[in-house]
Order: sequence, then structure tokens, then C-alpha cells
Amino acid sequence: MSTTLTFYGHASFGLQVGQQHLLFDPFFSGNPAASTSADEVDADYILVSHGHSDHLGDALRIAKRCGATVIAVAEIAGWLKEHGVKTHAQHLGGGFTYPFGYCKLTLALHGSDLPDGSYGGNPAGFLLTLPDEQKLYFAGDTGLFGDMRLIGDEGVALALLPIGDNYTMGPADALRAVEFLRPGVVIPMHYNTFPLIRQDAAAWKRQVEEKTDSQVVILQPGESYVLT
Repeated sequence: MSTTLTFYGHASFGLQVGQQHLLFDPFFSGNPAASTSADEVDADYILVSHGHSDHLGDALRIAKRCGATVIAVAEIAGWLKEHGVKTHAQHLGGGFTYPFGYCKLTLALHGSDLPDGSYGGNPAGFLLTLPDEQKLYFAGDTGLFGDMRLIGDEGVALALLPIGDNYTMGPADALRAVEFLRPGVVIPMHYNTFPLIRQDAAAWKRQVEEKTDSQVVILQPGESYVLT
């Protein structure tokens, strides 16, 4: 079964697992880095890491158009359900088996509120175990934390990590995250969307590949990576 990851800009990704279409943090409207629009993507499931506008983004609009199920912590899932969207609520450390594989929510060090200012619960990352048993880790917006070592013990094939600094890990801490996680491949995200989070991804790639055994793949918005 083929698995293709497409970068849409900022921290937004599409993941096609067989016939299942997933979206992570679908921020298109107002995203200067977006490679497409909210009206042009398909989704069976939408995974929302936290409630900030650049991550919850267009989830409500896309879910209503596609009939997608949103996977998020209970506070976000409940808010979306009140707005007429299908949801599946989880919480940190909990997992569930979906048609695309097993999804466990992980810790993320950040904040979360919803568009109306209400509490968005704990921010989260996602650790997916795909049908071929490969694991994909989407860190969400987070700082470095020591339990990334435990996530690494799971055997991560592909990690998606923020490197932008200011709101999330910067390049130095993201390098340490790679050392903790030990993924086969790592893709940087959440950088260069706005001047405040501008980073040199090519320089970060050189550092990571000099100091770890992980390969860094830099995707431009609209580009894809096939997980083999």
C-alpha cells in the first residue's frame, strides 16, 4: 500500500494512505505559503493538533464539504461537533484504530484556544502506525521535551518537526529532537511562512545529517514525499 505525504505550506500536510485521504492542520485561507486552497483538497479524516487559527485553519469548512471526520482532543472535537462536523475525540496518550491505521495522541508543549476564545484543551502531536507498520510522527506546534526519546523508541520512520523558533522549537532544539527521535527521515515545517519564523532549512539539513543518521527532506509547498 503506497503512502504519499504532500506539503501544503506552514504545518499543513496531506497524507494519502491507500484510498484514505488525511489532512493535518489544514491552514489555507490567510496562509501566504499555501500551495492550494481549502476548496481543492479532499479529506476523509482531518487531524487537528490544537485550536490556533494557523492549525485549526479551514478544518470546519473542509470537513463540512467533504463529510470528513475530525480527530482532535475532546475540547476541539466538542466545539466542532457543535458546529455540525463529524468528530472523533481522543486525548494525550490515547490511541484508536481507523481505516488508515492506528493513531495515538502525543504530548506537545504549546497552548490552544478556539476561534471564539474558548479553551482548546491540551495541544497534541500525532503518532500514526500505518498498515505497513511504519510510524509517522507529526509533532504539531511544540517545544523540545525529553519524552521524545520514548516516541523514538517506537521506531519512527518519518518525523514532521517545527523549526521556526519563537512559537515552537528553533533549529537547535529541533536538532536535539531528531537526536531523541532517531527517525529514518525528517521533514521540517512551521518556518518561513512569516518573517518572525524565518529559518535556513538547508543549513539545518546539513547540521542534522552531520550529527545524526537521519535524512532530512525539505519540501516546498506543493511537493510530495513517498514513504517507502
